[in-house]
Amino acid sequence: MNHIDRLESKSVFIIREAYRKFKDIAMLWSIGKDSTTLLWLCRKAFFGKIPFPVVHIDTGYKFKEMIEWRDEYAEKWNLNLIVGQNKDAIEKGIGPKDKLACCTALKTNALKQTIKEQGYKALLLGIRRDEHGIRAKERVFSPRNIEFKWDYKNQPPELWDQYKTKKKKQEHIRVHPILHWREVDIWEYIKRENIPIIDMYFAKNGKRFRSLGCECCCSPVKSSADDIDKMINELKTTHTSERDGRAQDKENAYMMQKLRSLGYM
Repeated sequence: MNHIDRLESKSVFIIREAYRKFKDIAMLWSIGKDSTTLLWLCRKAFFGKIPFPVVHIDTGYKFKEMIEWRDEYAEKWNLNLIVGQNKDAIEKGIGPKDKLACCTALKTNALKQTIKEQGYKALLLGIRRDEHGIRAKERVFSPRNIEFKWDYKNQPPELWDQYKTKKKKQEHIRVHPILHWREVDIWEYIKRENIPIIDMYFAKNGKRFRSLGCECCCSPVKSSADDIDKMINELKTTHTSERDGRAQDKENAYMMQKLRSLGYM
């Protein structure tokens, strides 16, 4: 087995183990490269048919291209797509002027509402440790309390890939099957598997999106990488942070830790 084979094998094991332990489970799909890679891994883990819902949290500020791409592939892959929104917050006009309030209301609280409405006991997410320093504190099976809050000071040990798959009655579990991947691993896997990916990641007129989220919080970065091979080569030499194009007031360590402690992805 090569490096990518080992990454895939470990992720598929985690996905199957999570489904075995938690039947009331769903997968969070942001339409980005990481969650789409996770979606592909889930399809491989269950031979093409995902046996649980796929959840997209729509803030109302996503790029139009992302929503169109989501709907196209949800139909192509026969997904049980659940779209969650905090409609009360949207109607009140909560928006990106205050990034913490916006993310809390339109992402975190929308996710909490969806989990409660649908009765999910666990959720699969496509986050990676190398993407942001705060995510380096995460575990593969990460417990949340009854309010879905993350206690980053009290994480269970995961020695020799022994995961905490048992939960207390009122706990909710976040499962991170690609936590051990790097950004370049994701693109090498996308290339190897020929995974469909939204073309906003590829350079146009000298710029491309390296990370995708809400339109008001994402800006393209300078790049000439208009195909996957160029992108992989670029990643092997760049010193620019992956989330450099994200709104920086939301990306600092304190803000991200605050958001994640409240239940943010």
